[in-house]
Amino acid sequence: MSQRTATLIGLTAILMWSLLALLTVATGTIPAFQLAAMTFAIGGAVGLASLIRRAAGLEVLRQSVAAWVVGVGGLFGYHALYFLALRFAPPAEAGLLNYLWPLLIVLFSAFLPGERLAVHHVIGAGIGLVGTALLLLGNGASFAASQLPGLAAAFVAAFVWAIYSVLSRRLKAVPTDAVAGFCLATSALAALVHVAVERTVWPDGPMQWLAVVGLGIGPVGAAFYAWDIGMKRGDIRVLGAASYATPLLSTAFLIVAGYARPSATIAVAALLIAGGGLVAAKDMFLLRKR
Repeated sequence: MSQRTATLIGLTAILMWSLLALLTVATGTIPAFQLAAMTFAIGGAVGLASLIRRAAGLEVLRQSVAAWVVGVGGLFGYHALYFLALRFAPPAEAGLLNYLWPLLIVLFSAFLPGERLAVHHVIGAGIGLVGTALLLLGNGASFAASQLPGLAAAFVAAFVWAIYSVLSRRLKAVPTDAVAGFCLATSALAALVHVAVERTVWPDGPMQWLAVVGLGIGPVGAAFYAWDIGMKRGDIRVLGAASYATPLLSTAFLIVAGYARPSATIAVAALLIAGGGLVAAKDMFLLRKR
């Protein structure tokens, strides 16, 4: 597989993640961990079906403890927090806070071997933080105390996903097929937590079932395999830069579907967060000129 092909595959993950908030909200009142268990089971089944179709062996699931900790910790930790955020906070605000992860990936990757933290990284981080502050303070009067845990969960989720993505660069030898095992393990953990702390609520009607299946096939399924291919074989700089469009697309989908209302605050905050990420990722655009 060429680098260009792998990069294009990675870009499809970004498009699928733009629908994550919309599909999650469309699932109704399904508890967060139950939803994670259901969708990750579907996502893992997608990977296993691919293994069976290609007659590949299950030996691919025999990976190091570090690989399993990073894979399951990243997938379970991030999505548990993100689903909780969308249950307890407005979807547009939670989504924008969560989508600080592209900016964090740029900052964290600067500490990898061969990378360094430059001035434009710091400037970009500052712009992103201004956007986050505007998002929180600009609508401060509308936030109920019950929404604060959801906003905090969205913020922490951004850090979890950034750490997972950066560490995956250090695990290039782990094949993409292993993501199926990570998804199934995440599903099992989510199911255990669901049984312990939640009440089971099944989807109400065909549209909510379709939303669950859509989540499992796309944003909580195929997107992970596509992202893994892009991160390990594609141009990570191009993928990182493209990721900053995700909050804008995600919020646009929510507004079009009627789950969020357009406002100047959301628009400016989205532009600042995305713009901060682009400034921090300046090297990605200058790479071909060097």
